[in-house]
Amino acid sequence: MENRSYSQAMAGSYTAQLASRYGVATHYRGVTHPSLPNYLAMTSGSTWGVTDDGFHGLPAGGLGTQLTTAGIAWRAYMEGMGADCLRNGNGYALKHDPFPYYGSACPQQVVPFTQFATDMQGDVPQFVWITPNQCHSGHDCSTATADAWLADTVPTILATGAWQTNGVLFITWDEGEDSANSVLPLVIRPNMVNHASDRPYNHYSLLATIEDQFGLDYLGAAKDASAMSDLMATS
Repeated sequence: MENRSYSQAMAGSYTAQLASRYGVATHYRGVTHPSLPNYLAMTSGSTWGVTDDGFHGLPAGGLGTQLTTAGIAWRAYMEGMGADCLRNGNGYALKHDPFPYYGSACPQQVVPFTQFATDMQGDVPQFVWITPNQCHSGHDCSTATADAWLADTVPTILATGAWQTNGVLFITWDEGEDSANSVLPLVIRPNMVNHASDRPYNHYSLLATIEDQFGLDYLGAAKDASAMSDLMATS
């Protein structure tokens, strides 16, 4: 999701409902501004010195390569994306799709969001990434519109056996609009023990948490970050 500080994101009624039922990190921060370096931080443990939203060809690697090398099935669903993931249009923005930056190529696992509903009814990949379009992410449209998109999409995920069998759904915003760069991360999983954490976390913490779930080595700054282990505990 896009461009909301913690309190702004919590203004969404469905988002607030999720926060009241599942897990929330109350002191989570974006890494920097604008969007792209935050997406790179989430998927490689580094901003690579990027300070804008333009295209930057980076070395091959990142979380997608980690998963592929480990034999872990993954898929990234991009709402509005056409046949070429390097081309903007129809609400799709390359800056919100970090995977093509690594190696300057479109991984076969990056697909249009139109495949999402069908895939969720079948063999769900072990790791799923979803980027809404520019409106549904809240970048170009209201908090209410973004919140309604979550209300329509999240139940599909929670209905899958993949989530119901020790799965976890993370929802995060890329950057905040306050001086602290606060963002709202939701940790949604069955049978949670802890429903709130005041520990200081950021996008590197999210990457470390994902890598822990799959037994992967930490990339970049994830090795120095604290994984969100308290919000991952289940009864």
